[in-house]
Amino acid sequence: MRQDAIFYQLFKRFPTLFFELIAIPPEQARGYRFESVEVKEPSFRIDGVFLPPPDAPDKVVFFAEVQFQKDQSLYHRFFSELFLYLRRNPEQFDDWQGVLIFPSRGLEPDKTAFYRSLLNSSQVQHLYLDELTITDESSIGLSLMQLTIAPEAQVAEQARRLVERAQTGDSATLSASEIIDIVVTIAAYKFANLSREEIQAMIGVSLEEIPLFREVKAEGRAEGRQEALLETVPLLLELGLSVEQIAARLKLDVDLIRIRLMRRGLDCSVPDFPPVIWMGSHLCA
Repeated sequence: MRQDAIFYQLFKRFPTLFFELIAIPPEQARGYRFESVEVKEPSFRIDGVFLPPPDAPDKVVFFAEVQFQKDQSLYHRFFSELFLYLRRNPEQFDDWQGVLIFPSRGLEPDKTAFYRSLLNSSQVQHLYLDELTITDESSIGLSLMQLTIAPEAQVAEQARRLVERAQTGDSATLSASEIIDIVVTIAAYKFANLSREEIQAMIGVSLEEIPLFREVKAEGRAEGRQEALLETVPLLLELGLSVEQIAARLKLDVDLIRIRLMRRGLDCSVPDFPPVIWMGSHLCA
């Protein structure tokens, strides 16, 4: 799994982490939202944009790029997309800032001459996660970001220490449950092969109390209910109901029911069930 995906997920859910990284005070960061924005003609997506709140006195837009792989075209892409987005939205912002986040200096592009004036300006920041100075007095936000690059052998110890700090209320911008949620998210990315129980044992918390796992569990229950409803479809067909009637009764999508029937063997005698073309082949003709 891509390492940079961890950051974009965390920035989406907890924008304050980004502003802690670049030393922006919480009062100035309040109201920002993290988005992936579309730019048309030509069409492309910018993954990391922090949009200011509508009532901000100075509307500064932040462009964040997290790069965990060597990409010699990074600066070409970053600046061309940034300026094209600003061109498409000329009245929305008063200023812009660019932030490039690398795990280490070695992943920066080798050639920088094209953009040297921008790269050396106050509008562009470079952050190297392995050079962050982390102590027990450092903000939890910085410690969380460095956890993403910690060696696997050190993750458990660092994670437990962060959980202990969270439980003492050692953060002005994040609640204890949010901090534990972030720790678990990072651990899940770094140890994708571990079960929930193994992550729980490693970190020393009950995952049932973490919003991330409560949401997953709720989604699982919803999927279980849907599956149970789909199991009743053959019986309802035998009783003479059409696919559309079944969908209305069960409050399910018609196409979902049709796909289930196709997987089980299509019955062309079903009322209101027209021939369906699936992957270019007539399944019922």
